[in-house]
Amino acid sequence: MFGNYLIGLREGLEASLVVCILVVYLVKTGRRDALRPVWLGIAIACAISLAFGAMLEFGTQELTFEAQELLGGGLSIVSVCLVTWMVFWMKRTARHLKAELHGKLDAALAMGTGALVATAFLAVGREGLETALFVWASVRASGEGSSAPLIGVLLGIATAVVLGYLFYRGALTINLAKFFQWTGGMLVVVAAGVLAYGIHDLQEARFLGGLADKAFDVSAAVPPDSWYGTVLKGVFNFQPDPTVLQLTVWALYVVPVLVLFLVDRRRPAGAQAQPADAAPAG
Repeated sequence: MFGNYLIGLREGLEASLVVCILVVYLVKTGRRDALRPVWLGIAIACAISLAFGAMLEFGTQELTFEAQELLGGGLSIVSVCLVTWMVFWMKRTARHLKAELHGKLDAALAMGTGALVATAFLAVGREGLETALFVWASVRASGEGSSAPLIGVLLGIATAVVLGYLFYRGALTINLAKFFQWTGGMLVVVAAGVLAYGIHDLQEARFLGGLADKAFDVSAAVPPDSWYGTVLKGVFNFQPDPTVLQLTVWALYVVPVLVLFLVDRRRPAGAQAQPADAAPAG
């Protein structure tokens, strides 16, 4: 459940920050008349993201078992690729996200209502579609018929909405660069578990071989229905009996990606953090 809470929190907070930056900028520049098309674009983005998630969940139920596993495995790998790109992108742009969005909003204001709707839609829609895909893949990987993963995601999104509101009101400031660094590192570990589960799906679909080649089996020591087995499953998508291919792919992903993400790229001496580092409403 924690892993899915982290996904909802991280992805939801990104979307909340984008909304805060757009709304605060329009209010501070006296362009409240542009808020309606911006909110319209945001609403459209949310609706399409929810529809996309519903399509993934309900549109695959009529497929054969092999087709479901093939589609699930393929989409799990795609979602991991998108999330990996996203965490690296946010690490690079967190410090100047505000300036980038302000520039796009200025251009949209000059072009008219349609451009405002499109700008808000694109700014939030990318986050929403990525979130829907990764949440679906992660819930599928850790659900096992339980509602706990979905509850974790919804709690994470709810927390993100509350934090976004506090940012907007100026009641909360945090170092966003540090926040995204730590949550990004944890998200890489979660993504590694989703990737391993996706590989298992492809093996069950007979697209990849080696389903019977187990790397190890600690089911007796870590029963899946035990409290600690549930915790490991919920946080890391841990599987007590992974195949050799699953373990190999997991290691080949998590070690280099985590090292590259956590490496400290020093800024030049005297470089100053941007205001967006602390709060989007500044």
